[in-house]
Amino acid sequence: MKRQVLVLGGGPDAEREVSLVSSKFVSQALERSGDFDVCYQVVERPDLAQLRGLPGDVVFPVLHGGWGEGGALQDLLDLDGRPYVGCPASAARIAMDKVATKLIAAQLGIPTQPATVFNAGDPVSCFPMPVVLKPVQEGSSVGVHICRSAEDFKEAARKVQEDIKKHPNRVYMIERAVLGGSELTVGVLDGKPLPPIEIKPTVAFYDYEAKYHRNDTKYTVDPTLPAGVGARISEFAARLFAGIGARHLARVDFLLDREGGVWLLEVNTMPGFTDHSLFPMAANRQGLPMEKLCAKLVELALRDAKRP
Repeated sequence: MKRQVLVLGGGPDAEREVSLVSSKFVSQALERSGDFDVCYQVVERPDLAQLRGLPGDVVFPVLHGGWGEGGALQDLLDLDGRPYVGCPASAARIAMDKVATKLIAAQLGIPTQPATVFNAGDPVSCFPMPVVLKPVQEGSSVGVHICRSAEDFKEAARKVQEDIKKHPNRVYMIERAVLGGSELTVGVLDGKPLPPIEIKPTVAFYDYEAKYHRNDTKYTVDPTLPAGVGARISEFAARLFAGIGARHLARVDFLLDREGGVWLLEVNTMPGFTDHSLFPMAANRQGLPMEKLCAKLVELALRDAKRP
């Protein structure tokens, strides 16, 4: 008798739209694998009783954002008791908090640009330009402002102040910007790095539209990079994965500057699974198309549920 996988999509976060697409792709991939029965459910913010009322032997939560990816859902899944795909709540909270991730990365010897929490009452940056003003606990480039001048920062700070009024729990950070280079990402599957991917959008900034809607962003799997860069970011990704206590999967993003230096950007513990998404793209290069990748992740969840 096949095990039943409960695939969750949706959630209450700003990345709900992406989650709905990702979760549908995961559900369809698991059905194609033929290894499992699949129950697909769109959720908002279920409580424990609602979660326990949903069928399935193992849970694959494909939610992106602060609630679904940042520890709250993982707390419920731990209480629910069924095996689930993804990292435990403690790692989810660290990864969702970009400042906490930077602090741990620094302890692990992984280079990252200086950053500080944004003081909404101060329209002046504590770092010289250029800087990035962005939410501490959002993904998919939600709420990101690139500031090249003091005037840019003043205008971005005004917009952020307005956004905080609408979202009182949203905290922003200021980070020294790395401009003019390229963005690189490394997926980590069960602790082992996948081939790196270089991202080259046709627009100035790899924003939400470029990530999920535009078809002109160029992705190069296992690109030609300056000597040693590929090995370095792969080692950094695996080190950070272990350092935060991640499990099963993650995607670690880096910036490559004009001098060939690499800088940690962030880590995502439930990366996207859309037709534009990078984690499945890298896994496919290693012989794991979507159906095999998703089935492997379910098997990892079942494996780890047996461990003490």
